[in-house]
Amino acid sequence: MTGTTAAAVRRQIVVEAPLERAFTVFTERFGDFKPPEHNLLGAPIAETVFEPKVGGHIYDRGVDGSECRWARVLAFEPPHRVVFSWDISPQWQVEADPDNTSEVEVRFVAETPQRTRVELEHRHIDRHGPGWQAVSDGVGHDEGWPLYLARYAALFTGASES
Repeated sequence: MTGTTAAAVRRQIVVEAPLERAFTVFTERFGDFKPPEHNLLGAPIAETVFEPKVGGHIYDRGVDGSECRWARVLAFEPPHRVVFSWDISPQWQVEADPDNTSEVEVRFVAETPQRTRVELEHRHIDRHGPGWQAVSDGVGHDEGWPLYLARYAALFTGASES
């Protein structure tokens, strides 16, 4: 089930992993599947950090020590759900005003004890204001969430995408 609506992008993938492992890999290894070329820093990324708590951040740390906090963790409910803000503007710069940010919800649904469906919804994209369609097009494009999910699935064996 792949789809894009005016202000939301939805993608899902199935991984051959128990629910808890699917959640843990997504949050603890986010930097292992986030494409390194998705970089707002002026230096190469040394690591991407996903702080596993409400009020935490997702941020990139450059090899020069600089940091770019581009998301805030809004909900953290292991092993079923995580929600984070998307604090990146249509100009692909950090958005400081939380009223002009969208949010990403990722749900983890056990299909069997060893198989988990990961449902991603990037919603309220229109909150980014003028040019928000560029954000929607970017995250919905093959180099957006589909690339993240494919790289995430590659961390497991026997993954399939829909």
